[in-house]
Amino acid sequence: MPHNTPGDAEPLEKGERLRSGVMSWLKEVGTIIAVALVLSFLIKTFLFRAYYIPSGSMENTLELDDRIFINLLVPKPFALERGDIVVFRDTQGWLAPVPEAPAGPFGWAKDAMIFIGLVPDESQQHLVKRVIGLPGDHVSCCDAQGRLTVNGAPLDEPYLFPGARPSDTTFDVVVPEGKIWVMGDHRNNSSDSREHMKMEGGGFISIDDVEGRATVIAWPLNRFTILGNYPDVFREVPDPSPSSAPSETSTTSPAGQ
Repeated sequence: MPHNTPGDAEPLEKGERLRSGVMSWLKEVGTIIAVALVLSFLIKTFLFRAYYIPSGSMENTLELDDRIFINLLVPKPFALERGDIVVFRDTQGWLAPVPEAPAGPFGWAKDAMIFIGLVPDESQQHLVKRVIGLPGDHVSCCDAQGRLTVNGAPLDEPYLFPGARPSDTTFDVVVPEGKIWVMGDHRNNSSDSREHMKMEGGGFISIDDVEGRATVIAWPLNRFTILGNYPDVFREVPDPSPSSAPSETSTTSPAGQ
């Protein structure tokens, strides 16, 4: 009848220790992955959210297919500032409807990654623009030098796409309470507030539709950048006057899409 000799015991003990070590390692890796997924979900839900850039309307600040993160920890009502880059929901129909793409064999995996915040949700209709006017601001274009003015103060805008003028459309508006006036940095390739002045919302965006402030370009890595709001551009802009009133709005040529 077979029996273990003293020489057999050592290999058996080594095998048990090896199996025990592998199981312990697998449990540790599983715990780390679970914690990472939970943290990712919490970050996505309460701190940051990922979006991708589908057009060139914010060039060269944001380029096609850039991945950005927005800060969700902006107090509500949003403490927005002029110059902020914001992502907002398209509740006014600025964008054409996007047909639903087939899920594919691994659609569940992508859905899971979207849910926990590792992949941006491309199915949602969102836009990204720069805040030019806050509630009560009198925004117009253009002055004798072709510049935008906010509450009478002209803006020199270094973030504009090289060669782009501040606007090919003339306008003169006062931003209503609870709204903002937004424009793309690539002004002749941006369907922004100017393009939608004749719609029901007058081209203004509700602050309630703002998801958050863009804070960083996270991908591709060679474009990793912390996004600022150019405070020097708006430093001389005075507070809005209660008696601000726009002159009659006229247009010369529509802004690009």
